[in-house]
Amino acid sequence: MREKLIERCIELNLQSFADCLEDALAYAKEKNWSHEQVLLHLANLELERRRQSRINLRFRQSKLNEKASIDQFDFDYHKSRKSQKNTILSLIHPEFIHQKKDVILLGHPGVGKTFLAKCIGYAATQEGIKVFFTTAMDMINQLIAAEADHSLVKKLAFYQSPALLIIDEIGYLPLGPHGSNLFFQVISSRHQNRSTLITTNLPFSEWGKIFDSTTAATAIADRLVYQSEILVLEGSSYRKREMKK
Repeated sequence: MREKLIERCIELNLQSFADCLEDALAYAKEKNWSHEQVLLHLANLELERRRQSRINLRFRQSKLNEKASIDQFDFDYHKSRKSQKNTILSLIHPEFIHQKKDVILLGHPGVGKTFLAKCIGYAATQEGIKVFFTTAMDMINQLIAAEADHSLVKKLAFYQSPALLIIDEIGYLPLGPHGSNLFFQVISSRHQNRSTLITTNLPFSEWGKIFDSTTAATAIADRLVYQSEILVLEGSSYRKREMKK
């Protein structure tokens, strides 16, 4: 009978029930648990397994490729980090994602924008939130390729679906008129519907260099800046200092 029960649990995808049934029954006998207590214990184990499975899936889907922790972020490195510490720590919690707010991390190369973006993204995956990390150029290249094989609508939907989309390295290369148009479509579809986090090395006044024209840059910036958190990270390159060490 017990073997049959384990088989049924596996068929029903109750893996924790199946794995822990023997131990749970032995423990229940020792502690004189009721049937209800045994079932509740097994149900709790199953829920925890599914929660962990969902978290692991979210991390794999995110393409973050590293489990960046805010504990590794050196707030004492520069006063701009220390002065914005409370805001940064608030972004480790998913409230801004539930509020569909955007985040913009500004600063010169090497000051920690990408790492901080990954910290925020990783923390969100640990809450079971769907996150996707990409660079600006990779996203545009993917969209152009999708347009060529007539799957652009599907690809745009792909970039709209994450609750948090992280777009890294905006500003290192110009996107051109076509890339700017595709970028605008992504931002426009997500505006007030999903949270977007971007990192950029250029201030807003220079976004015309990225997005081909001042008009496109203004339209994109207006949407991103509206109800967003803007953090400016200053100082010399933290990455170069660590490499010297």
